[in-house]
Amino acid sequence: MKIILTGYEGHMGREVRDSVSRRPDAEIVCGVDPASENADGMCVRRFADCRADADVIIDFSHHSLTGELLAFAKERKLPLVLATTGQTEEEKAQIMAAAKEIPLFLAANYSLGIAVLTDLVKQALALFPDAEVEILEQHHDRKLDAPSGTALALFGAVKDVRPAANAVLGRSGAGRRQPEDVGIHAVRMGNTVGIHEVIIGTRNETLTLRHEAHSRGVFADGSLKAAAFLMGKEPGVYDMKDLLKG
Repeated sequence: MKIILTGYEGHMGREVRDSVSRRPDAEIVCGVDPASENADGMCVRRFADCRADADVIIDFSHHSLTGELLAFAKERKLPLVLATTGQTEEEKAQIMAAAKEIPLFLAANYSLGIAVLTDLVKQALALFPDAEVEILEQHHDRKLDAPSGTALALFGAVKDVRPAANAVLGRSGAGRRQPEDVGIHAVRMGNTVGIHEVIIGTRNETLTLRHEAHSRGVFADGSLKAAAFLMGKEPGVYDMKDLLKG
């Protein structure tokens, strides 16, 4: 599997490179990073300068590159694993349009554990229809978007079971909690890789579902699994549920 890696010199780019180095079935043939100093001769600053033959693109760059990235993937007719979060509504619309031409894997979090957590949230809420729900996420102090894409995806899982659920981003001021409110709270500190909790509480008991990433390598490994999954797929949007189904 020949990979073009965008965000090559970023934190996650380095994690993907490390994961690839341990896999005999994968290799990075080109990196794209606007901030590249081309230290190892593999990375270029512009998509147009990446001419290597490839099977798939893995993106861990920045959402501001969405338009250029999608245009490049469509031009090369390459499957795209989109592992960047924080897209604007306009960028999300561009992604959906591109998926009509290329297979595109889209996930807020590439950890298999988060995929399992999402399923567990739905199961639990089906069993506790009257419970209150809060979502807490913690990340390192360099993370730009809040709440995290994963926290919003977990809220999406809540909304699948409770269509009337209302997201409350943080909480301040006076006012009682409303029955359909789902608080989403973000903590930024230190070097926390990623912790997500969904707290489900009734008057008599509380169930806390928690996932903690110990290293960013878990996201790199997941992106490689997604890339392999996309091989030979028809255009469309695929996600972790599809990956878990095989």
